Amino acid sequence: MSGGTQTWRQFGDGPLSRITARVHILLVVELLLLLSTLPGLLPVLLLSRDPSNLPVVALFLVPVGPAVSAALYALRHQRPDVTDLRPARWFWRGYRANAVGVLRVWVPTLLWLTVLAVNLAHLDAVGLPGWWVVPLVLIAAGVTLCAANALVITSLFDFRTRDVLRLAVHFLVRTPGVTVGNALLLAAAAAITAVSSEAVLALFASIAVLAFLRISDPMIHLIRKEFTA
Repeated sequence: MSGGTQTWRQFGDGPLSRITARVHILLVVELLLLLSTLPGLLPVLLLSRDPSNLPVVALFLVPVGPAVSAALYALRHQRPDVTDLRPARWFWRGYRANAVGVLRVWVPTLLWLTVLAVNLAHLDAVGLPGWWVVPLVLIAAGVTLCAANALVITSLFDFRTRDVLRLAVHFLVRTPGVTVGNALLLAAAAAITAVSSEAVLALFASIAVLAFLRISDPMIHLIRKEFTA
């Protein structure tokens, strides 16, 4: 019995087994991401790309925050061991634990970005000169990057919301590599959406979340080292 267990453990520790386990984890997380965001994403796919639909799109994107948070949690905690693969369990555990905290960050972020996007789409109507495009875009980028940091922190640590926001802003400057990496990842996501559709981005959501997690590793390490016991 002991020999059989040892053989199975050796099999589970091999390179091919780890790759297989990684693929399995990503596929399960992808399916759960689609399942938990489909009620909101499906209407978004059916809406025309008209500025008047921006508030409706923001409303439908509310479930995306908790789902991405749960995916971050699952990918962070699930190890590529074929003898103990439970990504679905980690996903739903993260969803239950972090949904409320994530929504405290995610909903205000959507509101801010919606207001900024509406202003950008109707500069003449709100009486703003054309050069206002630059500061509005920079503000939107700053809000998005701070929200990205806050989403990771809320998903993996247990801090008060105001402390999460302070840390998110702090690490925006403290870890420039993370900030630049997230900016490039968001730019790639925006380009994919513009060239194709949101559906294509959704099909590769688990890979995007894994990249997001890997980019954020330096920030996660510093928070664990300096702000947790």
